[in-house]
Amino acid sequence: MKYQHQELASGKWSKLTFIEQMANIGSEVGRTITWKNQDKPNYSERAFERALELLHLTIADIKNKHHLRGLTRLREALIDYFSFDNEFKSSDKLWQNYFYAFNFAARRNC
Repeated sequence: MKYQHQELASGKWSKLTFIEQMANIGSEVGRTITWKNQDKPNYSERAFERALELLHLTIADIKNKHHLRGLTRLREALIDYFSFDNEFKSSDKLWQNYFYAFNFAARRNC
């Protein structure tokens, strides 16, 4: 698999805490939302692909095994919202609020 985040995929990602990983995923989801709302689908799609790539790295990180169920559910819900019919009835605001908590916690622990 060819990663956009080559350095992170080579091991740097696993050195981040779970909270930091989630905050970084949230940044890409935020970019996805921003570009979508600015009617720039190509940029939005690329940001979403980066978000999924980081989520994949988080799922693969052995230290996160006790979060596996939630992480895979998160992946399912994100794909449903951004790529399919939004059966889970998510919204931009829901995703912004969800990831804001991780961003806040990551900043607080610096």
